[in-house]
Amino acid sequence: MQLQFKWTRFDALSALEVYALIQARESVFVVEQQCPYQEADGLDLQAWHLTARVGGALAACARVVDPGLKYVQPSIGRVMTMQDFRAHGLGRSLMQEAIRFTHQAFPGQGIKIGAQARLQAFYASLGFVPDGQPYDEDGIAHIDMTKAG
Repeated sequence: MQLQFKWTRFDALSALEVYALIQARESVFVVEQQCPYQEADGLDLQAWHLTARVGGALAACARVVDPGLKYVQPSIGRVMTMQDFRAHGLGRSLMQEAIRFTHQAFPGQGIKIGAQARLQAFYASLGFVPDGQPYDEDGIAHIDMTKAG
């Protein structure tokens, strides 16, 4: 599958792009994972948004929050692949692009993530190491992980 990546600051997203991101994230994080939480957390306004499209369809997305807003380091989060595009390795490609961009945009600062604990091995395979103990976030086990810059 050929992925087309696009990086955009929130204020440069069109209304249709914002709607597509919110709809996709809610469909996965709220509906599919049965986790009622405040999806619009205020951090989108100061984040870089990565979309990955396949044949024009939104297949996956993530965001990079600037350092000092969520954590001291820049943070990659809201990482998700749409159900129809899973099992094709898009999540790995998406994360590799997010890591590349974050290291380029914020050199030497490292990266911190709040990963779903069930995905710890996946993130470890990308060079992230646990940073603390698992914790509950909105009814889902998470663990903070970091990657050196």
